[in-house]
Amino acid sequence: MLNQQAKNALGVWPSVSTFVYVPHTEKEYDQLVTFLDELIDEVGEDETHPLASLMDVIGTLIEKYEDEQVPELA
Repeated sequence: MLNQQAKNALGVWPSVSTFVYVPHTEKEYDQLVTFLDELIDEVGEDETHPLASLMDVIGTLIEKYEDEQVPELA
């Protein structure tokens, strides 16, 4: 049985999952990079902005993809 927090997440996840996901393809990666750029334009350096933590999450998802998929330059 889901707790209330999980029920709340379930209620919004269908719309949130369109822009918060683990990228598995270059296209998905590019979409997240574009989204992060838009977030950076909106949030800037304001760590108290309501979207600041979302910016961190998207950045982490991008970094994970790069670590796994993008070869390091020698």
